[in-house]
Amino acid sequence: MKKSLIVLGLCAAATLLAQGPGRGFGGRMGPGGPGGMMGLGPGMARTFTGAPYSGVEVSESTQTLANGNAITRKVQANVYRDGMGRVRTETTLPVRQGPAPAPTNGQATARTPRTIVNIHDPVAGVSRELDTQAKTAREVPLPGTRGRGGNNAAPGPRGAMAAARTPDPNVATESLSMQTINGVQATGTRVTRTIPAGQIGNAQPIQIVRETWMSVDLKTAVMVKTSDPRTGTTITQLTNITRSEPDPALFQVPADYTLAKGGRGPGGMRAQPGNGAIRN
Repeated sequence: MKKSLIVLGLCAAATLLAQGPGRGFGGRMGPGGPGGMMGLGPGMARTFTGAPYSGVEVSESTQTLANGNAITRKVQANVYRDGMGRVRTETTLPVRQGPAPAPTNGQATARTPRTIVNIHDPVAGVSRELDTQAKTAREVPLPGTRGRGGNNAAPGPRGAMAAARTPDPNVATESLSMQTINGVQATGTRVTRTIPAGQIGNAQPIQIVRETWMSVDLKTAVMVKTSDPRTGTTITQLTNITRSEPDPALFQVPADYTLAKGGRGPGGMRAQPGNGAIRN
């Protein structure tokens, strides 16, 4: 649970997941369905079949302070999606800065990067989180699973309500010409959201711009760029793309792992992407 929250925090910071006047209107690249760590793809409710691939999701954010100093953060994850829509995401957490952990049994505790593995399996109807150090796995059922390889499940009541919602006059959307990004053809959409003067105490209007580049063939985003004058710029890309079927073993729990079932769902356990890379 604690590791899951850490992953969630890093991804949120890297891709500006939160919405509302206080933040950007981000998301992650994620794999066509539940995405990977970035915010490049559609959400977890959708599963895409017939478009396998592997790649590296890289998210880099830069924030420039008032005195000109810059803070840069970079997070990356290996992402695999097979033809049945199963997705595996391997996120390496950077070593935390600050005082070293207290010694254990008289021995100092070394700081080492940790890798968290999440498997979104719409075929089995479960989501799994693997702890590669402890060799344990936790498995929880996916909500609303419709069975083997449900492709593009119909939106539920929430989606219907969103479709009927009155357009926001402070949000403008425009289509961008097709480009080749990291070796694949992608179509772009630019969404500009304006926070009117005075809405959050701002003396002048604030504009937040988000560009999303979607690959029609891969059915996922290959690049998402968010620019917010309050928090800086974040660019998330799907790189090193290989369009072949991943090893089926990647979507299974290794035989030497201890498996626990039940517990909290995707909100409590970080059930990553159902599609592969960047989530919107």
